[in-house]
Amino acid sequence: MISKQEITGNWLVRYTGLELSEISPYILLTNFNNYVDLFCDISGVPTAGYEHNMRSANARGITMINFGIGSPNAALMMDLLSAVRPKACLFLGKCGGISPKTQLGDFILPLAAVRGEGTSNDYFPPEVPSMPAFVLERAVSTVLRDNHLDYWTGSVYTTNRRVWEHDEKFKEYLLTTRAMAVDMECATLFSVGFYNHIPIGALLLVSDNPMKPEGVKTLQSDRQVTKEYARRHVQLGIQSLQTIIYGSETLKHLKFDW
Repeated sequence: MISKQEITGNWLVRYTGLELSEISPYILLTNFNNYVDLFCDISGVPTAGYEHNMRSANARGITMINFGIGSPNAALMMDLLSAVRPKACLFLGKCGGISPKTQLGDFILPLAAVRGEGTSNDYFPPEVPSMPAFVLERAVSTVLRDNHLDYWTGSVYTTNRRVWEHDEKFKEYLLTTRAMAVDMECATLFSVGFYNHIPIGALLLVSDNPMKPEGVKTLQSDRQVTKEYARRHVQLGIQSLQTIIYGSETLKHLKFDW
């Protein structure tokens, strides 16, 4: 294998277990196996197996893929998807609230991401902003509105650090960024998606408030958030992509390019 197309096409099949022809042009991305299970349950299809690194399922004209946690995995996912050039990708991820305004279970529609992870520097110079495709965020906002749900907009800070909740200096820095939340994937997904000409957006669920000790995620708190909000999160993702698939009047004239 010599070309990028040959490599990514071969690896996408290897990681997901899906043939390229089986992968929909409309893709939901996640970090969580239980989101794949919820997708299968909501769509009435058999639960995806665990034979491959990236659990995947097809239903309703959509492919859902769990690419794992973190910035390098996010970059890998967007590079692999360049083999099939999807029409739309939507990331359903969780985030920690930075702003004191955010509460558990809130939805955040990120309009930009701060590139604090480093991985995206392999694709663009540091001064290039990381932003989602407007058409995707417009679709999600329409679905949130139609479901009578409030949500926050703003930026999300993407870091490659997994354990920082004890680091007061880092938390002070996060406050200076004026970001609404912190995560580990958005900036990479947006940047590498842009690099590969793949429209991608995100809908984030606030799963913890790590700026204060009592808000740090625990086994118990994560189970509670999953129980109360995860299913709706997946449902909103499905509805958002279907809004694009079936050509909502609101989105009909929007196009993505660079």
